[in-house]
Amino acid sequence: MELRCEGCAGCCVDWRPLSPEAAGSDRAGDRPPLDDVYDLAPLTRDEVAGFLDDGLGDALVPRLFEPAEPDARVSVDGVEVAAAGDRPVFMIGLRKPPKPVAPVGTDEPRWLDTCVFLDPATLQCRIHGEERYPRTCATYPGHNLELDAETECERVEAAGGGDRLLDDEPPDDLPAPAFGPQALGTTVFAYPDPDALDGVIDRIVNDSLTADDRARFAGAAVGSRPGSLSVDRDRMAEARERAREADSWAGRAIREWTDRAGDDGEAADRDAAAVGRLVSELEDDAGAPGTPGWD
Repeated sequence: MELRCEGCAGCCVDWRPLSPEAAGSDRAGDRPPLDDVYDLAPLTRDEVAGFLDDGLGDALVPRLFEPAEPDARVSVDGVEVAAAGDRPVFMIGLRKPPKPVAPVGTDEPRWLDTCVFLDPATLQCRIHGEERYPRTCATYPGHNLELDAETECERVEAAGGGDRLLDDEPPDDLPAPAFGPQALGTTVFAYPDPDALDGVIDRIVNDSLTADDRARFAGAAVGSRPGSLSVDRDRMAEARERAREADSWAGRAIREWTDRAGDDGEAADRDAAAVGRLVSELEDDAGAPGTPGWD
């Protein structure tokens, strides 16, 4: 597998406003998510715990799903969601605030939902190759290639983004897929207290989750036991508190970008130099790690 990622960011950015026909959607399938976040990369339990250890709990967001026909389901706020037993199932990913980016060969920065760790100026991940770099990101699009499923790289190519997927042979050392039979308690979690989720479904659908909402799911993920529905309540409570108290450069940048953002796909009315200055102010000066550079 060989990719040309420079100037792309197709797997880090919601570029549906730029090319809705070419961009595809991860809302297809038997269990569509309740939210409308594009390409949310699932994190493992240990990765969620690692982000909490680094004070980055405010960079995390949960995802719940509509049930498929054979699924167990539970009603939350009058909405049926996919469940394991009587517990809603969910995953945890990285938040995608709007940022002024010019991905996939576009000529000017536009407001697009973008991974919190993507630097809009360099179109590089700030944690690429580092300890916290998610396994899903590091192995993409290996599982797509293994399953002969369309990749974001190919969608970018189809939209006029140049050659991106240079070698389509999947790697030999792919980890198990995020949603395989081993996923319960590892990348797919079951929330133990569905009666405590009043109002959460509406806030997920309307992209208005609170810090406490996000923290309760992060805590439940960290407290989960792999291969089991059981949750260590003490571990869950401690992780929830750490997530709630997080006040990282990432969380502050999300608030700043969201306050400044225009409509989805709207021109940012800033040239590359102005975007660079804003990135320095909101992210670099706030403590964000630098990007590695292209090789």
